[in-house]
Formats: sequence, structure tokens, C-alpha cells
Amino acid sequence: METTVFENPTIEQIERAAKVIRDGGLVVFPTETVFGLGANALDADAAKKIYAAKGRPSDNPLIIHLAKADDAEKYAETNDLYYALANRFMPGPLTVILPAKDIIPRTVTGGLDTVAVRVPIHKTANALIRAAGVPIAAPSANISGKPSPTRTSHVICDMYGRADIILGGEACDVGVESTIITLCAEHPTLLRPGHVTLDELREVCPDSVLSQAVLGKYEGQVLSPGMAYKHYAPKAAVTIVESDERKFYDYIPKGTETGILCFDDDELLRTLPNVKIYGASDDSSAQAKRLFECLREFDLEENITHIYARKPSADGVGLAVLNRLLRAAGFNVVTL
Repeated sequence: METTVFENPTIEQIERAAKVIRDGGLVVFPTETVFGLGANALDADAAKKIYAAKGRPSDNPLIIHLAKADDAEKYAETNDLYYALANRFMPGPLTVILPAKDIIPRTVTGGLDTVAVRVPIHKTANALIRAAGVPIAAPSANISGKPSPTRTSHVICDMYGRADIILGGEACDVGVESTIITLCAEHPTLLRPGHVTLDELREVCPDSVLSQAVLGKYEGQVLSPGMAYKHYAPKAAVTIVESDERKFYDYIPKGTETGILCFDDDELLRTLPNVKIYGASDDSSAQAKRLFECLREFDLEENITHIYARKPSADGVGLAVLNRLLRAAGFNVVTL
């Protein structure tokens, strides 16, 4: 496939990409979270192209991206709780799972009778959806299982030759995928953490609960994106180390094959080679923005065979960072 790249897309180039969406093609586009690989969510065959381009299992559902929150009524069974969440968090990095209407192909929902809906706040994403005139089904624009893309260079590396058009832009503000909450369970349930935190969700839905899949191994039916056992993984093996800085330093092998993911305030670790810094230990938003970029940077260094990562706090946005790291590591955690 020949891919056209628009580094800083104009209105005319976004309109061209919108026509590709309407015609059943694939378009990579930036959002506030990560870059997405989009297709017409009402076109079953177009959705199949997403799975093929990513090498994504067909039972892993896609999120449909909408121009405005009340568009969800066309594609899902909405309710008062959905609108309460939408009024607080949309447009923005929140995805809500609702009962799907028949207009949404089951190739989009991974065979489920539910559909995940989101309204991105990113101006390019929103402009593309409006111009297309259809909801856009989109997972992250990476090869399945690898770290998600947060820069144009990442999607060119992964999706050039796999998508019709790549719409570029500045680095994504959030850096991890959207928070996902399902309203199709006994209680509103957080399935994937993100920039919208559990505490913030409970301000709207006081009875919200955290799925065991967020911090534990999950091998059941995939109810939403991001629930796979191993995901977001670089080429090198990853071990998360729960300890103070000194014990971490003493534990890890020293050498050119060792990569280190640590905090900005880890002065001892920063003296070692192959160090990537993903934010201060008390700044989970910075960690989220840098995490995938750091993992991709390790992939560029051929000698590194093992990455040791300082374990982040699970508070606030840190829960999202920890969730992504756990899956990148295949839940390989060492406590010292």
C-alpha cells in the first residue's frame, strides 16, 4: 500500500483523509492520548482492514470516535449516567462502554453486544470525524502488542505501507490511551485506567469499581482494548522492580545490555548508561506522557536485551502508568 504523510495537516488534507475514511480506507490520526488507526465504524470490511494492518486479534474490540457526545444515541443505548459522564469528561480522554445498536458491525465490537464510544478533544481528530460524517473506529496506530505511538515518527515506523494516509502533528499530550469505563456491568467498572482517574469517575458515579484486570493477569473474554495479558511491550524483556533507589541500583546487572527506566530524581541511577527518564517520582502525568516514548527509544538500541523499570505509584494517573508497565513486562515484578 502507498501511504501519504501529511506532517502538519491542512483543512484540505483533512478533507482528503475524511474521503478515504468514507471510501473504506485507513487513516492514522493524532488524538490527545495516542495516535489512532481509523476506519469507518459502520463498514464491517473497513474494520477488518484495521485488524489486518495491526496484526490485532479479531476478538479485541475497537473504540468508535464521535464528533460530539450525543452522537452516541445513533450507535448505542445511552442513559442518564452516560450523559453525566459525558457532561463532565467529554470531549476528552474517556471511553464509555454501552449496549450496541445493530448499526455497529460486530467486526468493530469484537463480537460483543456492547460498543465503546469516545469524543476526542484533539482538534485534528475532531475535525477528521466531522469531515468524514461517520463514526471512526480506531485502536492505537501501532503493531499489535508493541508500545503505543505518541509521535508522528512512531506511526511512520509502524504504519507506513499499512495505512492510506498518516496525519501527523505534535506529540500527544496525555501519552497513554483513554480511560475505559463500562456501564454494562452490575456497577460502573473501570476496565482500563487513563488520564481520567478512578477518584474523578467516582465523583460522578460513586459506586464505580476497579476491574481486577487492571492490576492482575486477565485471561477471560476481552471486554475492552488494553486487557490483553501482554501488551505495549518493547523488544527487550521488561522487569518492574519495587524498591528504593539504592536497592534497585544494587540489584540490576551493570552492562551495555541493560536498559534502565527511572525517575528524574533518581540521581544514582542517572549515572549509569542506557538510562531513560520518564518523569519525577511524584509526577504521574509526566510519566504517562513519556512512558511509551521511552520504551520505543529502547527499541532503537539493538544491544539492550533487558529493561529494568522503577515501579510507579498507583495513585491517580499513576494507576494508568503502572497498568501499562505491568502488561509491557508480562507482570514480571520483583520486590526487594
